[in-house]
Amino acid sequence: MTETLTPDICVIGAGAGGLSVAAGAARLGVPVVLIEKGEMGGDCLNAGCVPSKTLIASAAVAQAMREAGRFGVHAVEPRVEWNRVRERIRAVIAGIAPNDSQARYEAMGVRVIRAPARFVDFRTVEAGSATIRARRFVLATGSSPAIPSIPGLEFVRYLTNETIFDLEVLPHRLIVIGGGPVGLELAQAFRRLGVDVIVLEARAALSREDPELAAIAVDRLRREGVDIRENVEILRAEPHPQGARIILAGHSVEETIDGTHLLIAAGRAPNVENLGLEAAGVRFDRAGVKTRRGLRTSNRRVYAVGDVAGGAQFTHAANHHAALALKQILFRAPARLRPEIVPRVTFTDPEIAWVGVSEEEARASNRRVRILRWSFADNDRAEAERATTGHVKAIVARDGRILGCGIVGRSAGELIAPWALAVAKGLLAQDIANAVLPYPTLSEASRRAALGVYAEKLDSPRVRGLLRFLRRFG
Repeated sequence: MTETLTPDICVIGAGAGGLSVAAGAARLGVPVVLIEKGEMGGDCLNAGCVPSKTLIASAAVAQAMREAGRFGVHAVEPRVEWNRVRERIRAVIAGIAPNDSQARYEAMGVRVIRAPARFVDFRTVEAGSATIRARRFVLATGSSPAIPSIPGLEFVRYLTNETIFDLEVLPHRLIVIGGGPVGLELAQAFRRLGVDVIVLEARAALSREDPELAAIAVDRLRREGVDIRENVEILRAEPHPQGARIILAGHSVEETIDGTHLLIAAGRAPNVENLGLEAAGVRFDRAGVKTRRGLRTSNRRVYAVGDVAGGAQFTHAANHHAALALKQILFRAPARLRPEIVPRVTFTDPEIAWVGVSEEEARASNRRVRILRWSFADNDRAEAERATTGHVKAIVARDGRILGCGIVGRSAGELIAPWALAVAKGLLAQDIANAVLPYPTLSEASRRAALGVYAEKLDSPRVRGLLRFLRRFG
């Protein structure tokens, strides 16, 4: 028997963005239907951020054991027990899962339907035995691993982020296709756990990052033994008795690379298929659902948030999108997406974090910009912890307004926070320079970088002349 529901909001997808919309609306007493065909929590909880960062943490402990001699502690080669690492990953997921569970959202008053959803017209969705005619719809269907068009790949067993954490045995030799954040994060983690790792990248590794910062992280991975091959052309993939074989183009002869396991980490593809978007009049393509600056689609009743909307594919970006959508849906208030205020972090060691426009973008806009830097080698806390690799790089306008900032080094993802606030609020480098920060902390590197905004003024003949004049009066 078909049930017809008429909520204010129907959310399709129970990942980060969808859950945020549902929770926010329910908190205000607004009727909400939440539809999810897979696992509650989406990719981030079940196959992305949570399991990968848990794996990275285990790998960091293993590496610390190898490097303990730097701290006057006897170094040992760790004995990795993969079953226990995998159990720990599952335990962390299970510990967080109740926050995203169906029971919790139903307790909030959200009607949860576990079934595929499909639009049948401009304002109607069908899911399971229910028909939903909502005032507004929010698409939050996320993304899936993008599989490159490599001849023969369909005949080879390969892993993605959705399956690699279920491995029963630790790989002996792992081939990673893709030298972006996900590929390099996992490559370094598995290398630290004792796996031989080869990364194949068609362009430069971490090509979307500032080259100055990316080079430092890539160099570290190489020194740890990750074989990173850049600007390679993959001709085909073949099955191999021990796993997979990848054939690369060479100058004169083809090159063959064999591995026991193959990981595809070549980006993400928005989940736009089988949603009936054509029937709803929602425009989309392979890059995702087309939205205006306020995340509204070509159907005025439908919004898109998170990965499916294209752009930044981060959990925090999806949460930000959710807030913007709710502001418009519930309060009829204007909301404008500002991609530059959304930070990003690559969780290699050292980490890379960025917020705002890049140096290239700032210069391309014909702005007169200044680059302010401070090295962790000149930070006392970094020296104490033997974490002197990396630096802060801030991009500021001539008046000191912060346009962007990148950090490569220990805890870069944490250290980017004040810079993210500065970019969002239009603060000046002087604001960070004048802050009083605790000593000894890594955060002082940000303040010291920001102090560079005064260097030009302090060195000017006018200021020096003023000082000489004032000194005459004792």
